[in-house]
Amino acid sequence: MAAVPEPLTFALPKGRILDSAMPLLAAAGLDIRAALDEAGRKLLFELPSGERILLVKPVDVPTYVEHGIADFGIAGLDTLLEQGRDLYEPVDLGIGRCRLAVAEPCDRPEHLRGLRRGMNLRVATKYPRCALRHYRVRGIQPEIIPLYGSVELGPITGLADQIVDLVESGETLRQNALVEVETIFEVSSRLIVNAASLRLKQPAVSQTIAGLRRAVEAASRPRLQPQKVACT
Repeated sequence: MAAVPEPLTFALPKGRILDSAMPLLAAAGLDIRAALDEAGRKLLFELPSGERILLVKPVDVPTYVEHGIADFGIAGLDTLLEQGRDLYEPVDLGIGRCRLAVAEPCDRPEHLRGLRRGMNLRVATKYPRCALRHYRVRGIQPEIIPLYGSVELGPITGLADQIVDLVESGETLRQNALVEVETIFEVSSRLIVNAASLRLKQPAVSQTIAGLRRAVEAASRPRLQPQKVACT
């Protein structure tokens, strides 16, 4: 008798990234909406088709995937680069788009603005590893001040000269009298896969990857607008 394939487990980030990912997952054959509504506050549940879903904080998704608790996950490039995990990233889902950027006060003296080799800086950030790499490449050895909420307060209160943080529209920076100095890298959410699952569950894993690739391609195609027919 053939062995019954072990069901796949997905570590999914709670919050708006999951909201954006659900249509793609559904198009790839993993519709979790009904099960999510029924789950209430449960953080682990099964779909009727057998797949297991873990709902975790976005920053924890790579940990569950790297340790093999989950076969798949969805994580932002910012989190992956900051944590330096050994994970396969087969699909850029194209959701959660933003950028990791350097920002500073609008009223910072002209001679201190921007980034220059050898300058002294205190930098507040949720991304100490990414920030340090970025500054060192430019010949700057900053004092990194880790903050995990309201990073914009760093320059306002005098705690830091600059910040490194995610920027989407830039409105939060404007509201706090900060200006973007430089983009470090563009961010989007990626499908990540456990390395062992890629080998041991190859048919099911490959099918899921292919399904999500098709879903992303379909979502990125421009929609044809209906042509107006002139009345004669």
